Amino acid sequence: MKVLANDGISQSGINVLEKAGFEVITTKVAQEQLKNYLKENEIDVLLVRSATKVRKDIIDACPDLKVIGRGGVGMDNIDVDYARSKGLHVINTPAASSSSVAELVFAHLFGGVRYLYAANREMPLEGDSRFKDLKKSYSGGRELRGKTLGIIGFGRIGREVAKIALGIGMKVIASDRTEGEATITLEFYNHQEIKIPIKTEPVDQLIKHSDFITLHVPAQKEPVIGKEEIKKMKDGVGIINAARGGVIDEVALIEALESGKVSFAALDTFQHEPSPAIKVLMNNRVSLSPHIGAATNEAQDRIGLELADQIINILKK
Repeated sequence: MKVLANDGISQSGINVLEKAGFEVITTKVAQEQLKNYLKENEIDVLLVRSATKVRKDIIDACPDLKVIGRGGVGMDNIDVDYARSKGLHVINTPAASSSSVAELVFAHLFGGVRYLYAANREMPLEGDSRFKDLKKSYSGGRELRGKTLGIIGFGRIGREVAKIALGIGMKVIASDRTEGEATITLEFYNHQEIKIPIKTEPVDQLIKHSDFITLHVPAQKEPVIGKEEIKKMKDGVGIINAARGGVIDEVALIEALESGKVSFAALDTFQHEPSPAIKVLMNNRVSLSPHIGAATNEAQDRIGLELADQIINILKK
């Protein structure tokens, strides 16, 4: 059987699949050529990340296709219900990248409260001539300890974010459409652990109480955070989006940054990928990363192995 990993797969995943008798192809096929490639090469399994779209036309045109796999959490780039209605297995790896995304959130958070997103832009340009001025500009940082982090979306990633927040002494509040309460387990050396229950509350309450807000929700038809929600937030709030583009109204966000209502924002995902709005990219109060939440070596290894195991269980057992 043939597996096309169109957006790549870790070597560990390839090794497991090949050992089980699969032929793994890692050729990158352009979206417009994908349908013909799958059909002509009689591909049984198509693996994607976020770049490749698997829509109805591809599903209808490729009768050999048995499994569609998404290396990651969200599957908004796949017509999941339609594929399953045609008898295809659609799989993903919801747990594999949670820790990586959570750590990126805190990379942005730590950088945000100490203005590193701006200092890293200005120091190379003016650090040698305006060192004292820059020192004065960036000396009003804040500590995260003791502050309140609001987590919108309390699934696997949201809970990993909560673990880090609790570990550094932050207060945590969460909002989720389906989860009423979740228990966060903090694990320590020598198998010691502490269990902390977190009750969820509506978004309109969370945004009033949070010093910082991070989103971990799937793609939405309408933004979760827009102009009206920002009005209800604390002055000087920091906002992080490492979920999906479009869950924050970027126009409203830039306006709030320019007015000072929002002190800083951190974006790993954007409304217009792969060409984010210039106003977003150029704003000196935005910490930026190019959709790399799951892009750690450890996460990619876990994703590859998890996909391989699922494929083998479906097609070989």
